[in-house]
Amino acid sequence: MRRVVCAMSGGVDSSVAALLLKRRGYQVMGVFMKNWDSVDEHGICTSDRDCDDAYKVCQKLDIPFHQVSYVKEYWHDVFSYLLNEYEKGRTPNPDIICNKHLKFNYFIRYALDKLGADAIATGHYARTSQEDEEVFHQRHVERPEGLFRNRFEVRNAVKLLQSADHVKDQTFFLSQISQDALRRTIFPLGGLTKDFVKKMAAEAGFQHVLTKKESMGICFIGERDFENFILEYLEPRPGKFISIEDGKVMGSHRGWFLFTLGQRARIGGQRDAWFVVDKDISSGTVFVAPTTCHPALYRELLRTDRAHWITEEPPEQLVREKMMPCSFRFQHQMPLVPCMLTLNQDGTVWVTLEKPLRAMTLGQFAVFYKGGECLGSGKIMRLGPSLYTLQQGQKREQPAEATTT
Repeated sequence: MRRVVCAMSGGVDSSVAALLLKRRGYQVMGVFMKNWDSVDEHGICTSDRDCDDAYKVCQKLDIPFHQVSYVKEYWHDVFSYLLNEYEKGRTPNPDIICNKHLKFNYFIRYALDKLGADAIATGHYARTSQEDEEVFHQRHVERPEGLFRNRFEVRNAVKLLQSADHVKDQTFFLSQISQDALRRTIFPLGGLTKDFVKKMAAEAGFQHVLTKKESMGICFIGERDFENFILEYLEPRPGKFISIEDGKVMGSHRGWFLFTLGQRARIGGQRDAWFVVDKDISSGTVFVAPTTCHPALYRELLRTDRAHWITEEPPEQLVREKMMPCSFRFQHQMPLVPCMLTLNQDGTVWVTLEKPLRAMTLGQFAVFYKGGECLGSGKIMRLGPSLYTLQQGQKREQPAEATTT
């Protein structure tokens, strides 16, 4: 009998994933990962509560339950990264990093090596290009060192595909996982909708997970006041809010790392809404504009770091032609935007958008899609000029042209 270890979070999705695996006849084991050690506002450890919920589901399904702690690993590989990115003025996505380093690295090794699993499963809404039976025949293969794998190596890469429920699709959060991890993973919910999953949970008697509010906060930290939470770990660095239009000082703040582009800046004494459009970490200045759709927020060009490709190398068309049309998003559930990729020799990618996009931010991940396939992603490291900058440049050029004429 095939042994599948299912990551259990205490939520409805992973609970139904375990249920489906058992119905398929697999020997299922549930594992709860404790990645953050914290007490909520009511003095209750939310991690313990989630663990208890996961345990109750495993009891109901009559499958073994295990708990593993990755608190230290989460701190070193995810949370320290998050703090470092904020200090550099960037806006990280810890959920993508958490999946890359914890669930699809430490956890998968634990399941395969310690629990003797033939495969792992999660409650993510995603699909792959292989059937379940193919997963059980996969073996560990070391990732090549260079940008491209050995051209003589024959290997059919497994593709990461969007789920049937395009609204719930979570391939965005899986865009940095390794090919080796994807080959050993089953996504039981890939062909289902969220509504159908909830219906299955109700029929299975999982009432205790159905009534839980779905977590929308930072990965394994939950929903809490972001500013106060971050200031527990980073020293305040006061600075000024300055208008991008006339350079006027509008107010003060406690640290540029508390703000991301596009968010409303709550400035004391200002009746009208102002929005963050840029940051200068050398001076501690946060630039603001008076409208949510100010041209200073719109850009159509970005550059990533060395892109991570799910199939381990860039798409064939991109390698051959150095350019390739596809779609892109930098936030989960935002509409896919047509773009053109340009591959650089060092593996970084220029992304040129079909039309300017609002509030693209350094540190976020540009995730690439083509024909329902998630190709991979790269961290945004450089942004092109904003529409406002281009407009100001044109205004400066116009008087000079009139004088010349």
